[in-house]
Amino acid sequence: MSFLEKLNNQILIADGAMGTLLYSYGTDCCFEELNLSQPDQIQNIHKAYIDAGADVIQTNTYAANYLKLQRYGLEDSVKEINSAAVRNAKKTAQNNAYVLGTIGGNRGVKPDSVSIEELKRSFREQLYCLLLEGVDGILLETFYDFEELETILTIARKETRLPIVAQVSLQEPGVLQNQMSVNEAITRLEGLGADVIGLNCRLGPHHMLLTLEQIELPKHAFLSAYPNASLPTYIDGKFHYEGDAEYFQKSARSFRNQGVRLLGGCCGTTPGHIKAFASELKNCVPVTEKVVKLKPKKKNVEITDAKREYAPLQEIVKERPSVIVELDPPRKLDTTKFFEGAKALKEAGIDSITLADNSLATVRISNESLGYLVKKELGLRPLIHISCRDRNIIGLQSHLMGLHTLGLNDVLAITGDPARVGDFPGASSVYDVSSFELIQMIKQLNEGLSFSGKDLGQKTAFSIAAAFNPNVRSLEKAVKRLEKKIHYGADYFISQPVFSEEKLLEIYENTKHLSSPIYIGLMPLISSKNAEFLHNEVPGIKIADSIRDRMASLNDNPLQAAKEGIAITKSLIDTALDLFNGIYLITPFLRYELTVELALYARMRASELRGSSYAENIIY
Repeated sequence: MSFLEKLNNQILIADGAMGTLLYSYGTDCCFEELNLSQPDQIQNIHKAYIDAGADVIQTNTYAANYLKLQRYGLEDSVKEINSAAVRNAKKTAQNNAYVLGTIGGNRGVKPDSVSIEELKRSFREQLYCLLLEGVDGILLETFYDFEELETILTIARKETRLPIVAQVSLQEPGVLQNQMSVNEAITRLEGLGADVIGLNCRLGPHHMLLTLEQIELPKHAFLSAYPNASLPTYIDGKFHYEGDAEYFQKSARSFRNQGVRLLGGCCGTTPGHIKAFASELKNCVPVTEKVVKLKPKKKNVEITDAKREYAPLQEIVKERPSVIVELDPPRKLDTTKFFEGAKALKEAGIDSITLADNSLATVRISNESLGYLVKKELGLRPLIHISCRDRNIIGLQSHLMGLHTLGLNDVLAITGDPARVGDFPGASSVYDVSSFELIQMIKQLNEGLSFSGKDLGQKTAFSIAAAFNPNVRSLEKAVKRLEKKIHYGADYFISQPVFSEEKLLEIYENTKHLSSPIYIGLMPLISSKNAEFLHNEVPGIKIADSIRDRMASLNDNPLQAAKEGIAITKSLIDTALDLFNGIYLITPFLRYELTVELALYARMRASELRGSSYAENIIY
């Protein structure tokens, strides 16, 4: 009898986790490669699940695709690994269990991390390998991104008439990552030809059952469920799952009552969990009708926009010349000089003080804490830099929610310098996301949705700046990055420091088509040594030979060298204000008196260029 014919009349028990068992046995490598190097171990796990009562087993191929195997240098072994996996499963199953060829999702909370075209190519290659070896069906599991699942299900349905199981993974009960209801997802997957549709991973029995209560029985397809054993704990450098088999046995009847006909396990489950399901549901008659507890539809209550104390900088700089200044948080705990500088810059009339996020991976006082104090005690707008280096997605969202709560609405999203260049070269760089994805996620917070798509109950009001490095060989490519950042949601740009009039003109010619304003970065040099260090050792900064020569000529006169650095920057301000409204001054070594002088000069030059009414109309 075929797999679907069996499901038509009875509940089938599927197997549990493969990777969890391999991990618990001490195997911490590419689990899919073990199909080749340790086939006996894989076959023993298959046998353990069949002996526990599984009617259906899945191949050890969850991550056996080009995209994931390339992490281990195994991208050319896709066919070899998938073929071996099917042979291992079929050799063990014989006539005692159906074999489903497993294909896992690639995208997580970062939908744009892999393009659709890459997904299609990788999926087709793996699919053909599984089909050639004669599986009884295809299992598509652990898909957080619904677009990815729809895409590959469409391909799979065109390529085979074998049964297809399509399973989504949820961030929270009843709702997909894209805020689609699980009922709608089930309907759409059935319309695309899935024979069995359901849920796997992320949720344990309790929350998976809460979700199933909201799911109507499909018209033609069957329901499946593969819950996790529990939430994992992390002990002595390893993940552990503590859900016991007795708990699974108690929940088995509830899964049956919700219409599930294919019931297995995901992360943390073992043959013991599957035996518990089997002992309770073997030869159990499936339900054909159920009462659905549909969640009441939310009333269309418009979420009011979060209030801002300051107009967004992108609006200000479009209307008039604007000066912002970077003042680095101190490396030591004494903040006296920092606040002296912030106060002096406030009195100089700047629009914002920008606070770097441990730039060059050098540990400093939290920019969030100093930003809050600058705003509270001085009434000066802080612009908080946010690096992707130090926080994972959880930390980034929590950090941004904290900034919103403190009323710090102006942020600069950057990828960040790698940890190895800073104080702790042994520290890890997180980089869960790049600046592009961070911009997109912050924009999502402005819609009242978390990074994972959950309703936050309130919109944030972030004004998002993005970084621009014009000091590259191909300015055209750099501008393409700006255009991409605009697409992701950047409101305006802040550039790396520029040290020549020629570069300013080049920037203008290449960016004048953009509607998003740019703050041009300018940094006063204080010595020849300073110039050479910046030019040769700091990423993203290049200084013209003529400027370095001017500073070198004053190498024996530090005071005059600093004056020369100010003169060079004033000349650049003159040119910049002819072309741009935004000036971004970078304070070297907390020497705020330099940027105070330059800020005052920029205001004066702006008033001369725009008319004397400019200075009078600025609200400080």
